[in-house]
Amino acid sequence: MFKKKLLAGGLVLALALSAVGCSFTGDNGGGGSINIETDSGKTKAAEDKKEYQNVSDMLDDRDVQKKIDEINRYIDAYFYFDRDSDRQEESLYDGIMNGLDDPYSVYYTAEEYADLQEDNSGEYFGIGAVVTQDASMKVSVVRPIKGSPAEAAGLMADDVIVEVDGTEIIDQELTLVVEMIRGEKGTTAHLKIYRPSEDDYMEFDIQRADVENVTVDYKILDDNIGYISVTQFYGNTDEEYKEAIDDLVAAGVDGIIVDVRDNPGGLLDSVVNMCEYTLDGGNIVTTKDRDGKVIASYDDKDGHNVALPMVVLTNGNSASASEIFAGAMKDTNTAKLVGTTTFGKGIVQSVLPLSDGTAIKITVAKYFTPSGNDIHEVGIEPDYEVELKDRQNAVNVEYEDDLQLQKAEEVIKGMM
Repeated sequence: MFKKKLLAGGLVLALALSAVGCSFTGDNGGGGSINIETDSGKTKAAEDKKEYQNVSDMLDDRDVQKKIDEINRYIDAYFYFDRDSDRQEESLYDGIMNGLDDPYSVYYTAEEYADLQEDNSGEYFGIGAVVTQDASMKVSVVRPIKGSPAEAAGLMADDVIVEVDGTEIIDQELTLVVEMIRGEKGTTAHLKIYRPSEDDYMEFDIQRADVENVTVDYKILDDNIGYISVTQFYGNTDEEYKEAIDDLVAAGVDGIIVDVRDNPGGLLDSVVNMCEYTLDGGNIVTTKDRDGKVIASYDDKDGHNVALPMVVLTNGNSASASEIFAGAMKDTNTAKLVGTTTFGKGIVQSVLPLSDGTAIKITVAKYFTPSGNDIHEVGIEPDYEVELKDRQNAVNVEYEDDLQLQKAEEVIKGMM
């Protein structure tokens, strides 16, 4: 039996290439036009849309086989470049997943699956930047990791990656982009960046290194308030969070602010463990399948809780696992939320290894907060809505400009 790893969000990793080119039609000799005579006569469109139980049934259909054979004949007869049958096969599997019309359900090659496992472990070779991709396929930097080559080179939050090592990445999904940026330790990644505040593109040469993605940082603010920043939910995040809680409690803080702004999510197990360490009993999150049947209900059973006033900072980039944390804290009255409405990704993916070392990730469930709220494409509203001036993210914002953090301090002092 394959071991499933549930993902509550995080980076959307997929592989797709979009080719743009010219179509030549018309008669011979006119401006480079090419006229290809076909042996099929008029192409008959499928008048009756067929319904298939699965892809295997589709591939067994004689009409589908005939069409595939017809396409292959044209490729064999006319395709100018060398044909890569392995790549065509991988693209077939990509197509099966892309046809689900769900950006979170994707196919991983063996190499991509290995990269995914490496990424979730919290250590890898790369430049040390957290990146994300929006619905328009734009890849941008969420934040450079503290102490990383990316930070040293000057990459900033909201930088849009345009090229990697001379290759444009427009319309290419995140797995491929991440794979291009990563590489052997000591080698150099050349990035072309669009920065909204600059008139021209910027270029960076960044040496790849062994990057440990520390996801939790903490300190004591004025008025004896503890502050914990959680940037993603990796396999090591829950232990880092517990250590931060223990250290702040031992230091005698009077309240704790947990900051999940600009946190795109990660592993479900990690965020559940963090909630268990914080809550004083009750439900954390419930997952249900497409028929509304409960798959799993995660409850606080570990006996540990944080008996201090708490505030959770959120914004529109707080997604998935961040929303599980925020939703559990809000619905159980453990913490007040300050900031702006969260992203609204209330679905769970499962990574399923295949027999040949590849894998697929598919959406298997929706999750519901302790109050039974479905937050997918809705998000979680804060108790106190506060926007930052002239910006959407909170990365590297100076304290005097961080109106959300200042409000969180005000709220928590009122709770003490």
